[in-house]
Amino acid sequence: MDIADAEAYVFPDFSNPADYAKAAKTVAQHPEKWCIGGLPGFTFNIARKLFKLEHYLCDLLLEPEAIHRLHDRIDEQLLHMIRNYAAAGVDSVMFPEDWGTQTQTLISPAVWQKEFYPRFVRLCQAAHDAGIRVFMHSCGAIGAIIPGLIEAGIDLLQFDQPTLHGIDNLAANQEQHKITFWCPVDIQKTLQTRDEQVIRAEARALLDKLWRGRGGFVAGYYSDNASIGLDPVWQDHACTEFLRYGNRKQFRLPAS
Repeated sequence: MDIADAEAYVFPDFSNPADYAKAAKTVAQHPEKWCIGGLPGFTFNIARKLFKLEHYLCDLLLEPEAIHRLHDRIDEQLLHMIRNYAAAGVDSVMFPEDWGTQTQTLISPAVWQKEFYPRFVRLCQAAHDAGIRVFMHSCGAIGAIIPGLIEAGIDLLQFDQPTLHGIDNLAANQEQHKITFWCPVDIQKTLQTRDEQVIRAEARALLDKLWRGRGGFVAGYYSDNASIGLDPVWQDHACTEFLRYGNRKQFRLPAS
């Protein structure tokens, strides 16, 4: 699609509460569990997939008014989804939105702050007003926008490469803001060593540094070992260390 065609593009309608009956049924069947409503992304992840990525990134700079109007239309559908999921009884919504390469954000932090930060604020506020949390997955080096994501209202950030950001840097964000991180042992660096002691050491470091009074930590498991070329045994070492060390250290949720 070209940006000239965006005005006529017809989005699916996510406003019908009946479409969320399956989510409501799941919530009713599992009242003891934390239920997550899946979103296809926030504004960026949906808009960029309507175009070739390089064309979309160029249009962000060359056709800002047209892109802004497209983003507004996407956000309206996301608001429907958030509110309908909340009405269905979920505890949070979660979305994937990869914002970085292995070295930096895909766009400048200044462009992100101008065009996307207000949208994050609006969507997160709608979720919070409806009584639910917002979880975000992102890949790549997005350290430059992590403070903005937290300030905008993201409650949990799910990273599969915690060492790409630096575990100490993530901990520093927790010193300043209330944020939870959900991470496995790093899937591209640490797990690839296939060294049990190195893997277990990072599991301990994640618990030591990211279980904070102003946030929390969810011990993660990367679900597709085949795609990263690993025997599941290496993640098994991480999981057993999360449990062994976590129980020994008696990590608990901070008092409210």
